[in-house]
Amino acid sequence: MSITIWLALGLVLIVEGLGPLLFPRIWRRIILAMAQQPDTILRRCGGGLVVAGIVIYYMLRHRAGS
Repeated sequence: MSITIWLALGLVLIVEGLGPLLFPRIWRRIILAMAQQPDTILRRCGGGLVVAGIVIYYMLRHRAGS
């Protein structure tokens, strides 16, 4: 794997870990609320995150000139 992918994975783990580290009670409530949402809502949220990630990746990649 490319070093860029490992760096991105590390960054994702850092960001994902901040919620439970800094705000465990709020994080737990959010997770419980998400677990009760219908599948269609979760799919829409997941799709939106994927699209946002692709747009950010494209913008950074384009700006870097690669």
